[in-house]
Amino acid sequence: MNGLKMVGLREIRIKKGYTQMKVAMDLHITREALSYYENGKRNPDISLLVTFSNYYGKSIDYLITGKEFGEK
Repeated sequence: MNGLKMVGLREIRIKKGYTQMKVAMDLHITREALSYYENGKRNPDISLLVTFSNYYGKSIDYLITGKEFGEK
């Protein structure tokens, strides 16, 4: 079962110059799990979405769509 591709999650990581390994180690998840979330192979649970949001300083909307809420 495929999940929702989280466009903003990958985009913000790259903009900040972070590797998947750095983010995975900082958040205590595997690099593979992060890759799955970024590519829509898995969906993170709500608590992990909040963790990503806090880590990057971006809204959950941004992490999913690559845009802030209401942005076109």
